[in-house]
Amino acid sequence: MSDIRTRALACRDAAPAIAGLDDAARRALLLDMAAAVDAHAQDILDANAKDMAGAADKGVQGAMLDRLKLDASRVAAIADAVREVAGLPDVVGQVTRREERPNGLAIERVRIPLGVVAMIYEARPNVTADAAALCMKAGNAVILRGGKEAIHSNLAIAAALHEALDKHGVPKETLTIMDDLRREAMVELLQLSEIVDLAIPRGGEGLIRFVTEHARVPVIKHYKGVCHLYVDREADPDLALALLLDGKTTRTGVCNALETLLVHKDIAPSFLPRAAEALRAKGVELRGDEASRSLAGEMTAATEDDYDAEFLDLILAVRVVDDLDAAIAHIRRYGSDHTEVIATRNQATAARFVHALRSAVIMVNASSRFSDGGQLGLGAEIGISTTRLHAYGPMGAESLTIERFVVRGEGQVRHPESRSR
Repeated sequence: MSDIRTRALACRDAAPAIAGLDDAARRALLLDMAAAVDAHAQDILDANAKDMAGAADKGVQGAMLDRLKLDASRVAAIADAVREVAGLPDVVGQVTRREERPNGLAIERVRIPLGVVAMIYEARPNVTADAAALCMKAGNAVILRGGKEAIHSNLAIAAALHEALDKHGVPKETLTIMDDLRREAMVELLQLSEIVDLAIPRGGEGLIRFVTEHARVPVIKHYKGVCHLYVDREADPDLALALLLDGKTTRTGVCNALETLLVHKDIAPSFLPRAAEALRAKGVELRGDEASRSLAGEMTAATEDDYDAEFLDLILAVRVVDDLDAAIAHIRRYGSDHTEVIATRNQATAARFVHALRSAVIMVNASSRFSDGGQLGLGAEIGISTTRLHAYGPMGAESLTIERFVVRGEGQVRHPESRSR
């Protein structure tokens, strides 16, 4: 038996230990996990320094380097996110629907844990703690397979979390972190359909495609974020500019950053020059269509690939559109079902935008940067699903459960002849 299968089996066998805890016990466990991260902050930072040095030697830069980097405030934020998850309402055993049938049967829909979740991610050390906390809040065991760029950071965070598990007498196998980072090992993990209940890949387009092509277990994709801001003809220009700068320039290497700006032709002559000046002052490279370039200048001609791109950098694609329908058509063609934003004073226009698009998150006069589990009240998030299954959009603890039927009766039988006489 391979080591991958052996460790996955151990995780599955340990899963009942976390599923069997009540809410108070899981809450206490998570609070101690957060405390352990705080207590081992320097160990985590030392490990991250090794990862950063290794990444620099390999020429890693830009968004991936930003995602990899930890400092004292980011480590503190990791611990705070675990505390926030601990404080969320319990979802395990939650009755989401109850009705009584004419025959007297009480029918309930009840949330239960998924079982074993395999989390596959790249250079995001915070995901190690976020995924563990959310899975355990929902009563699941978790297998963590991070990227080789963050191996030292991930192992250091996992070591702190294991300390808390040991304190509570929970087997460390409920949080299994893979240190075999070969692609072949990942493929083997993804094919353990009788052991792993769900795989969640979170990373670049190449990772997502690799996982979906090789998995035999169910997969929820956290695909790229080609996020759009549409500035309507009836937008408040100051509000729209604030949404644009917040969405594009505050942190470029995240999936909820804006990648494309669409501007109604009627407001473009006044809005685009002002927006372009503000963006250039922040170091943003603009790539636009002919209409945009004629209004704003100093703009590279955009290609079809630019409108399809998740830049994760200080680069923004721009297009002037004739109307709302043209903006919707553009998003339907180039969007990734992640997050779309409209700036408008017209509520009817906003309603049309909301109902015409199927993206996981739609923002009306609010920044794309709010497309985040923590900001939407989920605590931390395990990712943002762009797969239209039971979970769509930011995934918190509730999305890591399934609903089953519980039927309560008083001896009812479907066929009267079943009763003895």
